[in-house]
Amino acid sequence: MKAYEIVSDGGVDALALNDRPDPKPGPGEVLVRVRASSINYRDLSTVEAPVPRGIPYPRIPNSDGAGDVVEIGPGVTRWKAGDKVCGCFFQGWIDGHTTPEWAAQALGGTIDGMLAEYRVLRQDGLVAMPEHLSYEEASTLPCAALTAWHSLVEVGQVKAGSTVLLLGTGGVSVFALQFCKMMGVRVICTSSSDEKIARLKEMGADETVNYRSHPEWQEKVLELTDGKGVDHTVEVGGAGTLERSIASTRIAGSIGLIGVLTGGKIDPVMIMRKSIRLQGIYVGSRRMFEEMNAAISQHALKPVISDTFAFGDARDAFHAMRAAGHFGKLVVKI
Repeated sequence: MKAYEIVSDGGVDALALNDRPDPKPGPGEVLVRVRASSINYRDLSTVEAPVPRGIPYPRIPNSDGAGDVVEIGPGVTRWKAGDKVCGCFFQGWIDGHTTPEWAAQALGGTIDGMLAEYRVLRQDGLVAMPEHLSYEEASTLPCAALTAWHSLVEVGQVKAGSTVLLLGTGGVSVFALQFCKMMGVRVICTSSSDEKIARLKEMGADETVNYRSHPEWQEKVLELTDGKGVDHTVEVGGAGTLERSIASTRIAGSIGLIGVLTGGKIDPVMIMRKSIRLQGIYVGSRRMFEEMNAAISQHALKPVISDTFAFGDARDAFHAMRAAGHFGKLVVKI
């Protein structure tokens, strides 16, 4: 089979498309013919800087993928040949809080990922694809969608009438907008691009703030919430935006801390004074994934795909991620 491999610290252009032996499933394992794999910023970071992350060579990148079950190993009861599935980011995290053992089973990081023609995965590390989605659409769900769902539903516990702040137009934020509108939540979105702001409004954003025009964008958020702040913030920026996100969040509100895109220092004083719950979020469990997929199916939600690339052009997809001109997800068709 063909698989992309990280074989050095040479970055995207050093990704190697190599031959590997055809894999066979062992006890409790499933062989999946991967049909599509989407790219997250985490995947780009892993390809560009494998050494600081402790990634051994060779390593197949990408956490996200969807495909067909083609063979099952002894003792497999959850799946049969022909089932359409998505891989879970953490192969062992079924429910509850994550553990060091589960964290050591992250696709495209601590273990081989999904940018390959075939992958052997644990039978309990898969979920069924929503039936109305294509492979390309389903491949966008395991990381970005589940991260957004975890922040909104598990941490923020948002509901109809809540107000949520979303930063930017990356995969997590776009999914979060779709989920919010599905649940009847009021959404305030930020972006640096008027063109992208127009897209956000088309998707149902109730209010938008251009953070280039309004560098102190937290003041605009407070103005839009009568000085109270939002109920929940999906924080994808990191330390460089967190201070403004804290200012934008109401007393006793919550922040889902997801991103590490910007550097800086965090002053915890306002978190304390406002009794804000700041929760780090690293994707989610299989139980969350299954509940999210049920909601996606019920509402016939369709992921937003910016661009699709042929398998032989996967490096171009990583370059597109670095360029940051996309709106929604970048997908490699395999």
